[in-house]
Amino acid sequence: QVQLVESGGGLVETGGSLRLSCAASGRTFSGYPMGWFRQAPGKAREFVAAISGSGGTTPYADSVKGRFSISRDNAKNSIYLQMNSLKPEDTAVYYCAARKVVGVPHWEAAYDYWGQGTQVTVSS
Repeated sequence: QVQLVESGGGLVETGGSLRLSCAASGRTFSGYPMGWFRQAPGKAREFVAAISGSGGTTPYADSVKGRFSISRDNAKNSIYLQMNSLKPEDTAVYYCAARKVVGVPHWEAAYDYWGQGTQVTVSS
């Protein structure tokens, strides 16, 4: 049974930083893309960032470019999201996702596995 478990969320002030982690179990995702999505209250879930299996391709949403950085450690079957210069509009539940095939799409329907999410709250 595949599981994705996010951690690292919390409450931070505007301008602060957080590092999210996502640990996968049940199968190895080394060589396959993974990503981060988020859902704010009353809004649809949206793409944040993704990373190819090799780590060489890392698309970002325009709203987080230059502030967020995605990375992976294939030996640990994990990905990370370093979030800097956080803004109140970054407040959301952040979800980790993984695919069974290559390619790093931005739409959630393309991802096969999902975590339960971790709450990030940025106070103004």
